[in-house]
Amino acid sequence: MSVKDFPRPGRRVTDAERASMLRVDQAGEFGATRIYAGQLAVMGDRHPDSRLIAGMAAQEERHRKHFDAMIARRGVRPTALQPVWNLAGFALGAVTAAIGPRAAMACTAAIETEIDRHYAEQLEQLGEDDPELSTVIADFQAEEVEHRETAIAHGAEQAPAYPLLSGAIRLGCRAAIALSKYI
Repeated sequence: MSVKDFPRPGRRVTDAERASMLRVDQAGEFGATRIYAGQLAVMGDRHPDSRLIAGMAAQEERHRKHFDAMIARRGVRPTALQPVWNLAGFALGAVTAAIGPRAAMACTAAIETEIDRHYAEQLEQLGEDDPELSTVIADFQAEEVEHRETAIAHGAEQAPAYPLLSGAIRLGCRAAIALSKYI
């Protein structure tokens, strides 16, 4: 991260910074839909957690569609890494589900922990510069926190090698955020 990622209080967010936020947020929501698609492909629709995962996936799809519309309306270039996030997200979801349902929940908990942090940073950076974007981020952040809490309640922390699994997924999430800002 550079100094420009953490503006001084009172400084207005530039159009380029706002575009970067939208690009990253849309990419993240797209990636989330792919993670859940991978999990459901492995778990099928008969597993007890499938309905729960499908519900979270539907919320992520709604988030993605909202950011798709904002990107189009504001003329923001989406990330060129979308094909990578398509494959990586699906693979992450499939692999964690193949490990087991608790690992799938650990994946959700790890991702949503980073997204909560990421959205909080964006809200602080935005201040009152873009009420529309701030409202959307705050609303979606609340749902992401619900996803994390749901995943923890469904055994995320009992996944095999949870600290290692969670740490690796969180690191990957931070890397995806950083890359999607610029590419």
